[in-house]
Amino acid sequence: MRRRTFLTAMGAVAFLATARPGAAQADGLPSWNDGPAKRSILDFIARTTTPGGPDWVPVAERIACFDNDGTLWTEQPVYFQVAFAVDRIKALAVQHPEWRTQEPFRSVLADDRAALATLGLKAIVEVIEATHAGMTTEDFAATVVDWLATARHPRFDRPYTDLVYQPMIELLALLRAHQFKTFIVSGGGIEFMRPWTERIYGIPPEQVVGTSSVTKFELRPDGMPVLMKEPKVEFIDDGPGKPVGINRFIGRRPVLAFGNSDGDQQMLEWTAAGSGARFMGLVHHTDAVREYAYDRPSPVGQLDKAWDEALRRGWTIVDMKKDWKVIYPFELR
Repeated sequence: MRRRTFLTAMGAVAFLATARPGAAQADGLPSWNDGPAKRSILDFIARTTTPGGPDWVPVAERIACFDNDGTLWTEQPVYFQVAFAVDRIKALAVQHPEWRTQEPFRSVLADDRAALATLGLKAIVEVIEATHAGMTTEDFAATVVDWLATARHPRFDRPYTDLVYQPMIELLALLRAHQFKTFIVSGGGIEFMRPWTERIYGIPPEQVVGTSSVTKFELRPDGMPVLMKEPKVEFIDDGPGKPVGINRFIGRRPVLAFGNSDGDQQMLEWTAAGSGARFMGLVHHTDAVREYAYDRPSPVGQLDKAWDEALRRGWTIVDMKKDWKVIYPFELR
């Protein structure tokens, strides 16, 4: 055995030894059941962080990108940002009588849940633009924070930020402990996520990439400079837009990418196309009792083409029902 191969093997053995029964807490992923998904994660981290190994990745290149909706927190029965927009539309409807007959606002005001579930990203952006154009970025952030403090999920009757995935929180922390830099790359609004991602995920706002609207610098009469949100989409960070967003805002190709839907397929493909060790993962929602079960036919978080590609290329697919001991942090309390 060559010296480099020996060192790599020994490093991997030392790392993976903690994954044996009785040492789940020590391996950094205590909420994961032992199985192929967990082992593939631990193996990748061991290989890419073992000095002198053939798969070692320099610290500066340890970029890990995660989708948000359906990957880090629940996205059913509608994307949480849609729920936020719905509440804002209802609050502002008196000022806009035309919304009663204009889609997608008509469906929102009529509480048409079936229609809301099928709203695409462009419709979501249209709703956000209509309800928040003319606001400063600070005012928008405050509105998001206030909403998250009071809004409740219709099924779980808990704050939306309670519905983050404990196993993924552990994975984020484990990666950072091994000097990976973790990013969110989501189709959701960048300014919807940034006010709370650091508190919930440990991911600071400058490491959040998402769909954005045009902002404009203004100097107010009192001399205070502000950034105003305008009713125009600047960038949609979904599907093929995700690799573009990664290149534009991060500047390095990730070595690890995690998603859960067809909207993440191109991000995983872009990650896989790099040289050296790569990790591509998908969360498959299979637990209707503890969360939700959905994939190919779902209007929210559809997993169809990306699933087929993952199976064909041997990417890691996390089966929520089989691979996760717990789903939400509140289950541990």
